[in-house]
Amino acid sequence: MSKIKYEWTEEMLSPLGEAGVMIRCGDTISDEVHRRVISVCAWLEGNSFPGLVELVPSFASVALFYDPIVVAESARSALGKGTNRVSPYQQVCRMILSRLEMLEDSVHNQFRTIVIPICYGGPFGPDLEYVASENELTPDEVVAIHTSGEYLVHMIGFAPGFPYLGGLPKRIATPRRATPRLRVEAGTVGIGGEQTGIYPVATPGGWHCIGRTPLKLFRPEHDLPSLLQAGDRVRFEAITEQDYMEWKEGEG
Repeated sequence: MSKIKYEWTEEMLSPLGEAGVMIRCGDTISDEVHRRVISVCAWLEGNSFPGLVELVPSFASVALFYDPIVVAESARSALGKGTNRVSPYQQVCRMILSRLEMLEDSVHNQFRTIVIPICYGGPFGPDLEYVASENELTPDEVVAIHTSGEYLVHMIGFAPGFPYLGGLPKRIATPRRATPRLRVEAGTVGIGGEQTGIYPVATPGGWHCIGRTPLKLFRPEHDLPSLLQAGDRVRFEAITEQDYMEWKEGEG
């Protein structure tokens, strides 16, 4: 287990629209802050309260969404007559802080490691040579570096199932394209600055496309539509174009 010792204050909470609270867990993108984010989500899911709808983790914060009507009704039944009433937002903040004060260690370091097969270069990775040239490497060296590390899923966003992965080696970091593509195919692996990610659906995008996976990252027919979740670890494995085609045929 990883002990999480942190002092939670009202200043770390702020309104998010009419039915949300932003819980700030840190000011940087780091493993420590990420563990705190996952801890907050796990702890509040396990210590819920009436009206809690959803928890959404991001790089350094957690967005909590609630039902104001349910929260107000719950507070009304809990408070006696003559007691000062508070808004649903204030009530939610009180419940969040009262729970986070008890948070000591809810991270069990039992994360999933998922291997993602990638066919690099060619029609699946038209920007591989550009990334190599920008970093004074060969395409094979870029592939070797990209497949050598383990990446942390910080958050899911931008598009359904899109994982923002931390841990990209600086040797292959490449600024985003000056002009985004109007369409990037589902499964495409891209590099944008010091991050790498996988496009789960066909969408416009400005990251450099270096390969593609035959795996489906967004599966709306599943209870958990996103193959990857915040907190997962990802490793990439290079496959051939024939492997890719056979994999796709098997899925069909």
